[in-house]
Amino acid sequence: MRHNYNYKRRRLFLPEYGRHIHEMVDSLLLIEDRTERTRQAKAVIAVMGNLFPLLRDTADFTHKLWDHLFIMSDFQLDVDSPYPLPSREELQPVPRKLSYPQSYIPYKHYGKYVGKFLKSLKECDNEHGVAVTVDNIARYMRAKSFEYNLEHPNNEIIIKDIKRLSDYSIAIDEQSLNNIRSDYKQHLSAHPQRGKNRQQQQKGKARPMQSQQKNRQKSNNRHINTHNTGR
Repeated sequence: MRHNYNYKRRRLFLPEYGRHIHEMVDSLLLIEDRTERTRQAKAVIAVMGNLFPLLRDTADFTHKLWDHLFIMSDFQLDVDSPYPLPSREELQPVPRKLSYPQSYIPYKHYGKYVGKFLKSLKECDNEHGVAVTVDNIARYMRAKSFEYNLEHPNNEIIIKDIKRLSDYSIAIDEQSLNNIRSDYKQHLSAHPQRGKNRQQQQKGKARPMQSQQKNRQKSNNRHINTHNTGR
């Protein structure tokens, strides 16, 4: 028994029309008479329109059917079409290649624009404005470094990174930068230490045990006193 699988057959250019319509289009290419080939092509167009009756009211529906006919024939069908013959480039345009940025980011945890901001400060003549801007940028760098490394960075590292990112082109007040503090606070660990938990649990258990022992001693003393008084 000979098996006929679809993956061994010719690729369908428009699968929504099915393989039978593609076979009809292939049979049109075997007709030598142009007039007869055109007449048969119109019959195939009518069958294609019956497959999608809801789309007949749309604009240029017949034009789309003729374009689909040429696509299914791989643009090899030569018939008298009522519309201009399409080309492969018009119906199957090649997408434009996207240009991706190739800029290098030396310190990715600071971001892309920190270096640009620092380099732009060398054109500023206001020394006080430059100092305030550098101070704000340093605080921002400390915050981003804390988010990346989960620990507060040393101010000396921040100063070195500012000098490198600015290409040593701006004056920096290192004494004021050494006194900056980050507004980010290190959160407590979600899982506290096991030793502390055990100690707290033992203390919590010891307290009810001690209260129970005291209550037992009180009840025993009361029982002894009542027994003695009874005698």
